[in-house]
Amino acid sequence: MEDIALYLASRSPRRRDLLTQLGLRHGVVAAQADETPRPGECPNDYVLRVALAKARAGRAVTPDASLPVLAADTAVVCDDRILGKPADEREALAMLALLSGREHRVLTGVVLLGAREQTAASETLVRFRAISAAEAAAYWRSGEPRDKAGAYAIQGVGALFVERLCGSYSGVVGLPLYETARLLRHEGIAVL
Repeated sequence: MEDIALYLASRSPRRRDLLTQLGLRHGVVAAQADETPRPGECPNDYVLRVALAKARAGRAVTPDASLPVLAADTAVVCDDRILGKPADEREALAMLALLSGREHRVLTGVVLLGAREQTAASETLVRFRAISAAEAAAYWRSGEPRDKAGAYAIQGVGALFVERLCGSYSGVVGLPLYETARLLRHEGIAVL
């Protein structure tokens, strides 16, 4: 691909869309990383560790090593528990029940590997309205929560559960644009 500014180490269409929103042409590389939280690992450290692992995995397979690699990881945190992607319906319904009628944190770690290694993090507080068991089950059947941290997608039908948000909407989607643009500018990549 010609005239790209960087590689995005992510298969997430949401992250690709958000990066495109910044007007940046980019390539995409597959990057796998172990997303299992380590015993005693704080959620902030977790998202940055996983984002860094994804960026390094992406760097290893980029067709042009001269271009920077961007990666991110998002976690939903409630009661200091990291809620990843649900393994099955039972786990998704348990997550939604935990989040129902409460506030939780959404953390996104961003890493840019370029001339140097740069990191940034975003924290957003999200409050859900009460969710009935029938609503949660219907939401699961929609298919939307299957590959989403915390079993919901704020950019989709899951937005119906959000009573209020304080912080970065794009961070909840998966790539906080303010923090990402700051990293890109420090790397010398023009944004706007």
